[in-house]
Amino acid sequence: MFKRAIWAFAIAVCLAAPVTVHAQGNYLDVYIVKVKPEKLADFQALGKKWVDANRRFNGDHWLASETMYGEGNVFVFTSPRQDYADIDKLSETGMQAVNKAFGKEATEKILRDWESCLVWSRTELRRRRPDLSRKAPTDMDSYAKLIGESRVLRTTAVHVRPGHIADFEALLKEAKEAGEKAANTQPVLVAQVVEGGKGTTFYVTVLRSSLGGFDKNPTLREILGEEGFKKYLQVNAEAVEGTESALFRFSPELSNPADEIVNVAADFWHPKAIMAAAASKPKAATAESTALKLKPAAEKPKQ
Repeated sequence: MFKRAIWAFAIAVCLAAPVTVHAQGNYLDVYIVKVKPEKLADFQALGKKWVDANRRFNGDHWLASETMYGEGNVFVFTSPRQDYADIDKLSETGMQAVNKAFGKEATEKILRDWESCLVWSRTELRRRRPDLSRKAPTDMDSYAKLIGESRVLRTTAVHVRPGHIADFEALLKEAKEAGEKAANTQPVLVAQVVEGGKGTTFYVTVLRSSLGGFDKNPTLREILGEEGFKKYLQVNAEAVEGTESALFRFSPELSNPADEIVNVAADFWHPKAIMAAAASKPKAATAESTALKLKPAAEKPKQ
């Protein structure tokens, strides 16, 4: 989204990464901002303009979320990317959509105004790790259903100590294997920062349809068993440098998800479009009935 123009240099650096990184699979292009409290209304208005332009002119796609528990006024914009080439291709598509909607000068002003709303911003490129994720979606339909029905998510950033990456990955694989055997566990998605981070960081994310979805989940002790849990605690203590956790809610008004996700719950992801469509039907019916009332009745044939 906005970072296409603001972070052009950072993207150029990403494109200079080793070829071995390019071939790793699907990525998440993540843009994180903290908004000045007094600029929150302006920030949201600018974001809605950007969303509207991308929806009308087939631009880029992303999901926006904002902090519920964690650092205040923090928003996260996440765009799916197939590979590094997709970063330039789809970000440019988003910029073209806004230029078509508002013109070049107005677009540049939107970007300047957006920057003035921020306390700070940063970008990360994360590689999805399905080999470490539990019950992760395996096709677009299941992925769209998971995202489309979700309203909140908890994300934990795990900072791994140097030299302990293999130990931590082995730990997650054991947890994945045990969790997938249990019938009452839900998906856990893991991604690894490959650009824009310090050291080695993994993000462990769970999604729910409501806050109540975080209640009465099986504990890690129950999933791994006593012996497995003891091993987990030991390896975790040795391999993990620190963690940061935050709870977010999806912001549909600042999101432009793919159609597959929208179709799962259009009333949530595109509420205005649904309301507009519903409002237009009675008007059409009223106009039609009015026309019928005004139409003169046919004369009865004379006997």
